[in-house]
Amino acid sequence: MNDLYDVTIIGGGPAGLYTAFYSGMRSLKTKLIEAKPDLGGVVTHFYPEKCIYDVGGIVKIRGEELIEQLTQQAKTFQPKIVKNQVIDRLKVQEDGLFQLTSTNGDVHVTRKIILAVGCGTFEVNKLQLDGAERFENTSLFYAVHQIRQFSGKRVVISGGGDAALDWAAELSQVCRQVTVVYRGDSFTHALEHQVRRLRKHSVNVKLNSELIDLSGSDKLQSVTIRETKTSQTKVIPADALIVNHGFRFGLGGIENWGLSIENNGIVVDQRMESSVKGIFAIGNAASYPNKFYLIAVGFVEGAAAVNAIKHDLDPEAPSQATVSTHHEKFVQKD
Repeated sequence: MNDLYDVTIIGGGPAGLYTAFYSGMRSLKTKLIEAKPDLGGVVTHFYPEKCIYDVGGIVKIRGEELIEQLTQQAKTFQPKIVKNQVIDRLKVQEDGLFQLTSTNGDVHVTRKIILAVGCGTFEVNKLQLDGAERFENTSLFYAVHQIRQFSGKRVVISGGGDAALDWAAELSQVCRQVTVVYRGDSFTHALEHQVRRLRKHSVNVKLNSELIDLSGSDKLQSVTIRETKTSQTKVIPADALIVNHGFRFGLGGIENWGLSIENNGIVVDQRMESSVKGIFAIGNAASYPNKFYLIAVGFVEGAAAVNAIKHDLDPEAPSQATVSTHHEKFVQKD
């Protein structure tokens, strides 16, 4: 027999983590399910060492520190946290409860669902060169998690988007040499301020160029690039290669749940409830007029969804949680 939860939050990014905390504030039995082995969503994967400045009350905080604090906060009321499970199947039982099934076969039963899946699950577009996989995680990387691991190295970055240029600027301050290789003749897919920032640092830029070969035994020693207009080739010594060729996002099985989807998001009402009663969406997963895409907004949306759920399950309950300074959990602690 599977345990029954009042609320199951799918997605362990910032919005999902805060919502797990607030659900505990409302005394709801809560489960959080994350598809990846680590919590934090895109913050953990894309910019753990970058600083975030737009969370209210926090002047400046690194991404990984924000996730660490949100995780500690989420655990305040001891929700069940499940990692490494992708939920793709939904069944509404005869008693009205939701049955969620993950791709590994695990089943979760819940009264209500909050989707905090961001843009959905994401997979990197890997480098399509023969033998490239042998360098993965030793010399070939698809994200920069710790800048210091590249200190003193010769690094080649393939890609011309915001992340690629941001990494190039950051790494140029600690690396022996940084080279950016990009197929286009200009960085049209990057924000202008990222391009200006790149120009202020010592970075070799190879436009109209593409990777055609990687050389090395156990670790990378060099890359070969080809100039797309002239077909001339050049060998560049390299200790590490960082590839930023974009990502594949998708809602997976959630797209088949009968939810109304617009602008790459799940349409919700003021309660953050979707077109399927009992299923809510928050953060980047939610779509509604005049939507703001900020971490702080996801916090508010999560609280709104939880309050709506609490009212549905207990119409006599207060409309919102007692403020934390008066909440019995924290009064006892103090």
